[in-house]
Order: sequence, then structure tokens, then C-alpha cells
Amino acid sequence: MVLHRIGGLLLVLLLVGCGAKAPLDVKGTDITNSAEFEAASTTGGRRLALTDHNGRPVTLASFKGKLVVLFFGYTHCPDVCPTTLSDMAQALKLLHTEDAGKVQVLFVSVDPERDTPEMLKAYVPYFQPDFLGLYGTPEQVARASREFKVVYRKHVEPGATDYLIDHSAGSYVLDATGRLRLYLPFKLPPADIAHDLATLLRAG
Repeated sequence: MVLHRIGGLLLVLLLVGCGAKAPLDVKGTDITNSAEFEAASTTGGRRLALTDHNGRPVTLASFKGKLVVLFFGYTHCPDVCPTTLSDMAQALKLLHTEDAGKVQVLFVSVDPERDTPEMLKAYVPYFQPDFLGLYGTPEQVARASREFKVVYRKHVEPGATDYLIDHSAGSYVLDATGRLRLYLPFKLPPADIAHDLATLLRAG
């Protein structure tokens, strides 16, 4: 936007057709043109090659035509993961049925040591039947996490016989063409998530 003052009047000139779209009106963060992720646009976009909890190999192309909400976590997570999946489920209930059907939530396990396909199949759809849990070898999971700037590490409390995993807590949203568009921070209210998903569906 350019402002000019002419004869005491404020003239507002909106620049259109200059190649840059205005940021989306969202409650999360519009990362459509984020320099941190934009380099992927020259290499075919973000890559994801894992297996879903039904045993089917999947990539992001498997969900082309839908918005994809991508979250990295693990089934033994005591707070962040169940909260996020619950909030996502509530958000989809706030959308029109037709819009909700255009959204696929993917939960990528960062705990391949414990998160078996059977465990993911019991855990992830508990929040919403259409949610999918994804798993892979430690190398595949590490590769996927790097694609989305996700970090995680095993954490053992003193005296504990089991372990926790510290991990990035936000979610990413890719549009129907597979392009990374939004970042949703942890604890974004379901109404705000629903607003952002509806906004992106309308924006195309």
C-alpha cells in the first residue's frame, strides 16, 4: 500500500498485479512466502514418504485436492499431542460438513521405537475417525522432520524407567496443491483453527 498526501487529502493507492498477494487474514501465521520454506518451491515442494496406520505408503501427493494439517508427535505424549488432536477434531466440527471433508489431518510419529502401526491405529482415530497416523524408520522420520523444520529429541527424567520426547508443538497446513501455507501454534483455539482452514479453502 502507498500513501500520498495531495492538497491536504490523503490518497490511498492499492498496488495490485505486482506479483505479491496480501497475507491471508488468519489467526495463525501465513507462511506462504516465508523465505525459510520458499526454497522448496524450486525442488517440487515439501516431501513426505511414510506409511499410514493402515499399512499404506503415502506421500503428500496422496492427499492432493485436500488441505493437509500436519503435526509431529507421539502417542505417549502426556499433554501437547492429545490437546492438539482434540483441538483439531473440535475445529473440524465447527466447519461446514463439505469443508471438513476437504481437510486431512496427519499425525507423524517421532517415536518409531514405541509407536507401532497398531498403536497409532488405536490412538489417532480415537480423536476423529478420518485422522491418519504416519510412521516410518528412524531415518524416514528424521528426513520428514527436516523438511518441515521440526525438531525432537528423547528426554529421560532422572530415575524414570521410560522416556519422553521433546518436540516442536505447532502444526503446518498445506493447501490443495501441496504448497505450505499456514503455521498453527500450539493451543490455538479450535474456533481460530476452523477460521483459518475455512479462509484457506476459500483462498485456494
